[in-house]
Amino acid sequence: MPALTPDTIRSLTETLADLTDHLRENPAPSDVLALVEPLLDEYTGLPVQLADTLRALARAVQEHPDTPRTPQGTLLLTDLRTAAWELSDQHTLHYVLDDLRGLYGSSPTREPESCRCR
Repeated sequence: MPALTPDTIRSLTETLADLTDHLRENPAPSDVLALVEPLLDEYTGLPVQLADTLRALARAVQEHPDTPRTPQGTLLLTDLRTAAWELSDQHTLHYVLDDLRGLYGSSPTREPESCRCR
């Protein structure tokens, strides 16, 4: 795996901004659903990945020997972990995507790996 840099992450966010711009142009729903599906996958989608990233950030900062051990630092790490839990809860957006597909009579591009339990 190539080394990550701020530029590679910036490229990722620019791609997401491009998708947002594309959605604002009112493309066909079937095209949109196919483009958005990877972002909302219940196991590997953006909410899950960003939540994992925030937890990893909190862990990396907490475990680094140069991190000051202060009440403010503890609060900041708690805020990161709280945000991670809130993002993890958004994995249910995957089911919204399924319901939207149902409105247009299209099927998912892959079969769900587990039952649809809410």
